[in-house]
Amino acid sequence: MQDIEEIYKKYFATVYKYLFCLTQNSDIAEELTQETFYRAVKKIDTFKGNCKISVWLCQIAKNLWYDEYKKQTKIKSIDEEETFLVAIENTEDIAISNNIKLDLFKKMQLLDNQTKEVMYLRLTGELSFKEIGDVLNKTENWARVTFYRGKQKLREVGKNEEL
Repeated sequence: MQDIEEIYKKYFATVYKYLFCLTQNSDIAEELTQETFYRAVKKIDTFKGNCKISVWLCQIAKNLWYDEYKKQTKIKSIDEEETFLVAIENTEDIAISNNIKLDLFKKMQLLDNQTKEVMYLRLTGELSFKEIGDVLNKTENWARVTFYRGKQKLREVGKNEEL
């Protein structure tokens, strides 16, 4: 078993990027990353070694995010809506950019869960295909092919909407 400090140094960026993809908020991602490693230290004796440590850490992170998400959906914050409205500002470029992103994310909801997760990790988390493969306990090639097929499906959806 590796030293916990070594594990932290090696996998901090992977866990943080994964959580940033889920949260789209650097502060929450950082807080959840810290909590992930705290829980990992407490539960290190439960790690059986049947998966990579990065997969185990990301599973802890995902569970923490689900818990956080449930809390957030129960408490609809007016502050979040105000922050969103302020962030839009009135420039045409920002509006167009946001519309394009929104359209892309809406289309991504039509994809299966694994493809969607690969797309989010690649596009918003800027993870390499190797990192995505590690996080999802798959190969780098699998991540690359899944991303490519996801892009193809999104293109097909776009073509069908134009008709």
